[in-house]
Parts: sequence; C-alpha cells; structure tokens
Amino acid sequence: MNLPFAQALESGDMSSILRAPKADFHRHAFFGTRIENVERWLGYPLERPALPMPGIKALDDYAARVLGPHISSREAFEFTAEAAIGDAIEDGVRCLEMSFDVRSASHFEGGFAEFASTIQKLRERYRDRIDLRPELGIPREIVADREMVRRIHAGIESGVFLSIDLYADENACSVDAVIPIYRNASSAGMKLKAHVGEFGGAERVRETAEVLDLDEIQHGIAAADSPGVMQWLSENRIRLHVCPSSNVMLGAADSLSSHPIRVLFDHGVEVTVNTDDPMIFGQSVSQEYLNLFEAGVFSAAELDAIRDASIAEES
Repeated sequence: MNLPFAQALESGDMSSILRAPKADFHRHAFFGTRIENVERWLGYPLERPALPMPGIKALDDYAARVLGPHISSREAFEFTAEAAIGDAIEDGVRCLEMSFDVRSASHFEGGFAEFASTIQKLRERYRDRIDLRPELGIPREIVADREMVRRIHAGIESGVFLSIDLYADENACSVDAVIPIYRNASSAGMKLKAHVGEFGGAERVRETAEVLDLDEIQHGIAAADSPGVMQWLSENRIRLHVCPSSNVMLGAADSLSSHPIRVLFDHGVEVTVNTDDPMIFGQSVSQEYLNLFEAGVFSAAELDAIRDASIAEES
C-alpha cells in the first residue's frame, strides 16, 4: 500500500517515500550518481571518502586523487550524467536542476557545442520521465581564465542551460568579477543561482544575492546567524536549496539535529531539501527527508509541506 508522504515518514516506509513526487534543485552532475554505480561501470571498487571531511578542500583533494583518474573522460561524463538521472527517477524526483561544469566540455572533440548538444539530447531522452533542467556550473577559480569565460558565455547563448550556478571556494574570486556573466545570463532569461553561505558569513549571503540579483541560493545556511539577513531573504522571496548531509559531512553544520535549516524555516525563509553530491555523501532526496524527520528537525507534516511547495512552484 502506498502511504501518504507524511505518514510514510512517520512509519519509515521508504517504498512509499520513494513514490512521492519530489524536486532536487541542487545536484552536481560530476558527483551526481552513487559511487556504487560508478564501481559497477568500472568493474572494480574505489576508495570510499572518509566522512566527515574538513571542508571543500578535503572533498576536492579526494576527488582529484580517487575519482578524477576514473571519471574524467567523455565516456565517464555521459555515464555519470545518465546514471544520475536514473537515480533521480528511481527516487521519485520529478524536477531535477543538475549543474554541468563548464570544464567538462574539454572532454568533447567538438568543443562546447557538442557538450551542450549531448546534454540537450539527455534532456529530450528522459523528457517523459523527469523534467531535467540543465544548469551551467561555474567554479569560481576559472573566472580569470579567458577561455573558460568564453565557454561560459557560449553556454549562456546556447539556450540549453536554464540556470547558472557559481560554486567552489567562496574566496576564489570576487562577486564583482562575475557580474558581466550574470548580466548576460539574466538577459538570456536564465535562473540566477550561486553557492554562498555554506562556509562564509550571513552578510556575504546578502551581498552576493544583491550584487548578482540572485533568484535562489545554493546552501545559504550561514544566513541563520543573522535575523536581519533572514528577514531580507524572506521579504525578497529568495529560496535556499539546502543539502543537509553535505553540510554536516563537510563541517558547515555541527550535526543534523542542530542544522540551521530549522532556524531558517522558522524565520520565514523558503527552503528546499536536496542532495548536492550523491557520489560523495550517498544520500538520495528521499533519504534526506527521512534523515531530517528522524533527527527531529521537522515534523512529518512540515517536511510534506516543504516537498509539496517545491513541486508546486516548479510544475
């Protein structure tokens, strides 16, 4: 029997939780599928990440040392992207905003045009099963690279990508350095997003959102330290796409039970529940919801309302 979502959370009925429609607005394609899928594709095991990790640098070091040598190719790109879509479908995700790092275009002989075309074909292939909304992913450390910036603008002008996201070390470039990119993306009608407030402070959340005129924020949990910033986010209806397990495993939050998502929610900030990097953290959206319920962060009814709001606004 398929239980309603709130009742399924209360009873721990994962099969019913899986069948409930959901959204995932914060997933990186490079780490978008479970590591078990990569191991089956490779035919041999990989060293698992030692969790928790002390921040983004530790994650990057692990990825470069363990994952990069095996999944940095066109074949691996196509496999991990398609496997991530399959995982999301099995998880009941109906809308998936997944970021594709501009650096991945290097794996395509036909350059950025072939890279974008491949992503568009993926979207069309699964159109009847999931609303894949490709996101153009920009690591902050490449913003000074003219060739990479050219690729970014090519991505904006391709029409394939529906949103744009800035990520990696929050100190790697200034907000002002990406203003031309975000203005171009805005003119193209793309949704404007950026990673901020994962490790930086609350005021940086507001500054970045104001300067880049963001529609939504990836993480943004540092805003919980400032009632003023939370009020500003609420009044401006800037939604935060939160990834609870990622925040805890990277040390951005002390624990799941004390995760700032509760404070944000109580102050009227709209939040969603997302995966970030399933290959690293091993969590589906369904598991993230169940984890929050079992940790006592939200009631089942509150989580159902968060889930329902994320689906309703994107349908």
